[in-house]
Amino acid sequence: MDIVYRDMVTGAHQEIALQQIMAHLDAIRKDMVILEKSEFANLRSENAKMKTELEQIQNRLLFTEQEKKLMEVRTEFQKKNADIESEAVETSKKIDIQVASLKTLLESLKLETVRYLAACIFTCLAIALGFYRFWK
Repeated sequence: MDIVYRDMVTGAHQEIALQQIMAHLDAIRKDMVILEKSEFANLRSENAKMKTELEQIQNRLLFTEQEKKLMEVRTEFQKKNADIESEAVETSKKIDIQVASLKTLLESLKLETVRYLAACIFTCLAIALGFYRFWK
């Protein structure tokens, strides 16, 4: 009986052991919740960091694409600017040639006008001399 009695536990001891086990289980549950929350917080912060890094990479990628487009537009603009400048030089040369041609034409017309005036004056003098001889 002593042996059996030693192995047996009273209801009060059993209740105390049950309460201790329940308290221990509650502490373990609390620790689990805290671990889950901290783990979740860590995952959330890592996720936020990754999102930030991804946005930075996307911004850099967009910036690189914009730089590439800008370089293409700049090259096209420089090409068109060079074309316009060459056309302006050609137009300027044509204008210079036409101005020189007009100056030459003006000079030849001046010379013809001087010849015509000289011929008119000599003709008038010849007529005057003819009348002068005729009246004398």
